[in-house]
Amino acid sequence: MATAPKEAENAIGLEEIHMERQEPPKGQKTFTVEEAVETIGFGRFHIVLFLIMGSTGVAEAMEIMLIAVVSPLIRCEWQLQDWQVALVTTMVFFGYMVFSIVLGLLADRYGRWKILLLSFLWEAYFSLLTSFAPSYIWFVFLRAMAGGGVAGHAQGLIIKTEFLPTKYRGYMLPLTQVFWVAGSLLIIGLASVVNPTIGWRWLIRIASIPGILLILVFKFIPESARYNISTGNVKAAVATLQRIAKINRAVMPEGVLKEPAKERRGRFKDLIHPKYLRTTLQIWIIWLGIAFAYYGVILASTELLKRDLVCGSTAPVMQDSSNDSDESRTPCHCCLFGPTTYQTMIISTVGEIALNPLNILCINFLGRRLSLCLTMGCTALFFLLLNICTSGSGTIGFLFMLHALVSANFNTIYIYTAEVYPTTMRALGMGTSGSLCRVGAMVAPFISQVLMSASFIGALCLFASVCIVCAISAFTLPIETKGRALQV
Repeated sequence: MATAPKEAENAIGLEEIHMERQEPPKGQKTFTVEEAVETIGFGRFHIVLFLIMGSTGVAEAMEIMLIAVVSPLIRCEWQLQDWQVALVTTMVFFGYMVFSIVLGLLADRYGRWKILLLSFLWEAYFSLLTSFAPSYIWFVFLRAMAGGGVAGHAQGLIIKTEFLPTKYRGYMLPLTQVFWVAGSLLIIGLASVVNPTIGWRWLIRIASIPGILLILVFKFIPESARYNISTGNVKAAVATLQRIAKINRAVMPEGVLKEPAKERRGRFKDLIHPKYLRTTLQIWIIWLGIAFAYYGVILASTELLKRDLVCGSTAPVMQDSSNDSDESRTPCHCCLFGPTTYQTMIISTVGEIALNPLNILCINFLGRRLSLCLTMGCTALFFLLLNICTSGSGTIGFLFMLHALVSANFNTIYIYTAEVYPTTMRALGMGTSGSLCRVGAMVAPFISQVLMSASFIGALCLFASVCIVCAISAFTLPIETKGRALQV
């Protein structure tokens, strides 16, 4: 008898689904989500969406860059060797790698918004716990778990992509990099003040605040209408589109929203289906190489600036034990960041948006593939140029350009990956790509912080070689997504 009410509820639920999926009367106009998004156009809703979802980049940048500014202090506190410092970064990206696939799969099945919220709660919890880490082992474990939470931030980009009209995606999505740079500058600025005064534990606690604040404003962003329609939830999709039209002071298309529900969503085998196999494999190669180069530049910057690259000198400056007004040294022979180091980090970080306007023009006029090929090729060139004997200012100039180029690479591949896959596998496509991306990020610390100490030229040539492979892979991608509507 107890099952009767449940059966009645199931019958009502099935009836509602059946009613939602009924064919519209003959002759009645219909429209798709894509047509509704294009008709409503760009407006105030998209500006708010850009500010809130873009701000996820601030929180992500602060979490990722945190290791770069905390490493010298934990090295001293726990007297760590080079490989142990590199392992911290590697484990952060290991957590990111594992969770990228899991969260991407869940987002295609249960919704982008839910997974985004879950990832921020997860990250905030483990990030705060990290500040109480009693030992190196605990620190590594907790940072790996926090890295897992950061993996879910990609859903913010997917939500933006699925709400933006086609012609605005190539302009608005690259601007997200501004938020990443803002987060990077914020954590560097905080580190320069907090680290020497109240310590790295308080820096981690303060760095958690932006992510916690963002959780409070997520309620203003709806679930993706494309996701809802792909699950057959027509009512929710229509309500979302009507809300956007109202905020934008625009009109909905005439007729009834009609689009077939997709029963199969978020399946890994769809990524390696013959239709997408070549694209998927090449995207994975590119993501891996871009992350390898990007985090290689970030982590190598300190090593490069410690070396005397004036022509005719090959001796590193790292072992100078004399008193330096800029760098403070501890009894355990650790070299802590001084004001000049923080200033250099800020200058090179600002470089990440230096080529943004040019990158946006290339993406929209040359296309995603050719734009990515050019920036990857130039990245390889500037890695090789670092081998040239030059002054400290020259090295900073090369690093500035490298930051700009690797940032442009990320902009383009993010857009391309979000556009090339259909809604039913978009989050999984981004998740698996993000996972391969972190493989490159996991290897980068050992090249930048370990191999570079043994073979400066060898490390830089390895970075350049990987970038060349990525440039070739980008040029030969089988699909160009410029001007193409998002696939259902």
